[in-house]
Amino acid sequence: MTIRVATTDDAALLARLQDAFDTEFGAPPADLDVLTRRYAALLADPDGFAILAGTPEETTGFGTVTLRPTIYHDGPLAVLDELYVIPGLRDRGIGTRLLNAVVDEVRRRDGGGLHINVDEIDHDTRRFYERHGFVNIEPGTDYRMLLYLREF
Repeated sequence: MTIRVATTDDAALLARLQDAFDTEFGAPPADLDVLTRRYAALLADPDGFAILAGTPEETTGFGTVTLRPTIYHDGPLAVLDELYVIPGLRDRGIGTRLLNAVVDEVRRRDGGGLHINVDEIDHDTRRFYERHGFVNIEPGTDYRMLLYLREF
């Protein structure tokens, strides 16, 4: 299995994978043309990237990351926007390989940290990230970090 950083040529593929992810988790149907345009823009911007897993014939998963400047590190802070493995191929290490590739790419871009938002009820996903060293309690505290959201 190949793990690679996506290029702008992969925008339509990523849009289809994003649509599969959204459909699995009950999000409204996506407009693939809009998603393709957005992925193309993200992949053309140095502040975003995606990682693909699989072969040219069969892509098995992806991760999408955005980067932003922060006062907490000299390099950017990364946010893992999506990490997805096709359902029938889970529990084979693909997610781990994708996550490791994401972390490696963030480090290559001098990132200072990686944030991941996970729904509280998604216990399997939370265990996955905790198994890979991510925490929702800052060192030295005994309370969880929370994400607040307001869409425009």
